[in-house]
Amino acid sequence: MTDDFLARLSSVVKGSEAIMRQAGHTHDDHDDHDDHDDHDDHDDHDEEDLAALNAETPADPRDPGEAFIPASGAYHWDAADAYRVTYAGLPVAGPDAIVGSSPDPRKFAWPLYDGDPQRENDGAGFADGLEELLDRVDGSRIQAIVVIGSSVSNAPGVLAANAHRLPRLRSLFLGFVEPEHWEISWIRQGDVTPVLEAFPHLERLDVRGSEDLRLRPVRHASLKVLRFESGGLPGHVVRAIGESELPGLEHLEVWLGVSQYGGDATVGDLEGVLSGSGLPALRRLGLRDSEIQDEVAAAVASAPVVARLEALSLSMGALTDTGAESLLSGQPLTHLRHLDLHHHFLTDDMAARVRRALPGVDVDLSEPQPPLDEWRYVAVSE
Repeated sequence: MTDDFLARLSSVVKGSEAIMRQAGHTHDDHDDHDDHDDHDDHDDHDEEDLAALNAETPADPRDPGEAFIPASGAYHWDAADAYRVTYAGLPVAGPDAIVGSSPDPRKFAWPLYDGDPQRENDGAGFADGLEELLDRVDGSRIQAIVVIGSSVSNAPGVLAANAHRLPRLRSLFLGFVEPEHWEISWIRQGDVTPVLEAFPHLERLDVRGSEDLRLRPVRHASLKVLRFESGGLPGHVVRAIGESELPGLEHLEVWLGVSQYGGDATVGDLEGVLSGSGLPALRRLGLRDSEIQDEVAAAVASAPVVARLEALSLSMGALTDTGAESLLSGQPLTHLRHLDLHHHFLTDDMAARVRRALPGVDVDLSEPQPPLDEWRYVAVSE
């Protein structure tokens, strides 16, 4: 296994910017001959800043495939490695996991690096990285993979072509990148359909970023968790989800985002999801981070899928009293265990009305945003 591969592996787990420097993605241009003492001082300040940040916003210990957590929790990892160095309940493997002994492939989520959209890349780099991993680790026992890089468009096709070598793959994250390294709207995706077609036993697919993202309607019997984190989710992707047959899906979460970053989905595009016809097992639905959150709430108020849900999230968006009124005047929501409306623009009076109307429901009305005359913003866009 090459030193280059191990270096990439190490930088992912530690959350350093080395991986982006390697690909030419840093937002600053430090010279190699920078003064060593200044560099040490800089590192000390970084550690102090990180410690302060951790004290204010500790990592959320919940898995976003099992609960709706705030954007800050989804992105954040703390000094105790409490969050983003795990995926699907497994620690992300570091160099120590693959050097000096034969690791148990089932006990880690294995990181792979894809390409740089500013360079020529036909997938050879990702394919080479996969070969290096499989030379050291028994691919037939790997259960989880995270794909990092500012572009992960090569990964679905290469993984699909090697599906026979990864028969037990159950969880896949495309775009496993912290925002400190690369903004969510800059992560380039591709067609993610091949992994769903090639891995019939896949149980979880997480996708971060939506530039060039494509999805075709599919039937997949095993998928339980499907998540799209974006600052702008294309309407054609939303329609494809609603046109798919996913009889085992329990958790569906989409960050709809804003039109400025490609989020052109309309309420009409959500029709298939809200009907629930292809999602008979759905228990947790998140239609989050939308600039048209009031319109989404109005559609949800009469949506057939809601009656079977245990948890509903309309958080992170531009929800106002208008949308909340739609929810209160629509179908009953008292059967829900959890209603997530955090990051909202509700008045105090409306927030109190929502709580009174749903006394047995765990309602999250945290992160109220200051009322503005015209401009309301979502939690995640760029």
